[in-house]
Amino acid sequence: MSHERVDCVVVGAGVVGLACARALAQAGRDVIIVEAENAFGTATSARNSEVIHAGIYYPTGSLRAQLCVRGKALLYDYCATHQVNHRRCGKLIVAQNDAEVKQLELIEQRARANGVPDLEWLTRDEALALEPQMQCTRALLSPSTGIIDSHGLMLALLGDAQAAGAVLALQSPVQRAAVTPHGIELEVGGEGAMQLLADAVVNSAGHGAPLLAAATQGLAPAHVPKRYFAKGNYFTLSGRSPFTRLVYPAPGESSHLGVHLTLDLGGQAKFGPSFHWVDGLEYGVDEHEAGHFYGEVRRYWPALPDGALQPGYAGVRPKISGPGEPAADFRIDGPAHHGVAGLVNLFGIESPGLTSALAIAEEVEALLR
Repeated sequence: MSHERVDCVVVGAGVVGLACARALAQAGRDVIIVEAENAFGTATSARNSEVIHAGIYYPTGSLRAQLCVRGKALLYDYCATHQVNHRRCGKLIVAQNDAEVKQLELIEQRARANGVPDLEWLTRDEALALEPQMQCTRALLSPSTGIIDSHGLMLALLGDAQAAGAVLALQSPVQRAAVTPHGIELEVGGEGAMQLLADAVVNSAGHGAPLLAAATQGLAPAHVPKRYFAKGNYFTLSGRSPFTRLVYPAPGESSHLGVHLTLDLGGQAKFGPSFHWVDGLEYGVDEHEAGHFYGEVRRYWPALPDGALQPGYAGVRPKISGPGEPAADFRIDGPAHHGVAGLVNLFGIESPGLTSALAIAEEVEALLR
């Protein structure tokens, strides 16, 4: 069967895929974005907290830390120049006892090592002056944390990519791929699938990225991670929020950051996420989990009224480390890693993937020069 020769294919039209397509198109590449669903950004990119993260928690030297800090700066600049709705509202990380204050001390040390020097210590009275309904003994203020309209961001990224010549093809799942001496063959679509021969392929398929890598003939299985699913439920607050900043409890010993309070740009408060290992993609919210949420939230907001939490939405993180394993770093596997010319696989791009998207795109474009 004959193949249509193309320059660059980006698989997946979530926020990271769109950012990569934009960077490649603006660098002069002819880009086709292929997306399995009937719209862009319907999976992980549509089911997150829409927080612009500061880069505080991630291991120093990790890609997650470096790309979050770089991506945050790029993202705030991008929002300002492209009229993407956002707000630099700040975040309070709160401690309820001496042991949790020690956790905040470790967080501040890590933040400084990660290039986030702007955290401010607050006494109980200083914290309550900012958020009178909150309870804590000490707090850290992160002034560079913010919130964003993720759909508006994706619209802007897609607009930039299309203005630079990129084309978006919806309902175009990639069925298989093969490495050849002449490029990377892709079979795209369902019945009557199109055969493409690409000089470059960016696998930004989120949950499907390990599946596409496994279906790539000529890519060694050792370069394909196992995929895991971690589900988080969110509950929303009925009525007006008394908070104007995000509130996060001091984290425990696990990598999960606890049930925190975030806001959307309309001022709606939401709480979450919870954390459950699951077997696949399932987005129903378990309303029975509300009891756990009330207990967690009342540690820092004692006045949360009974009956105020309503089931909101759920997201599933595309993880590549499983139960009992250390949290995996982002993986941006280019030709130097796996030996396949023109191929970049993006694995485990969970939080802070949205914040890091523009910085990830820089890395991908550089690997494909």
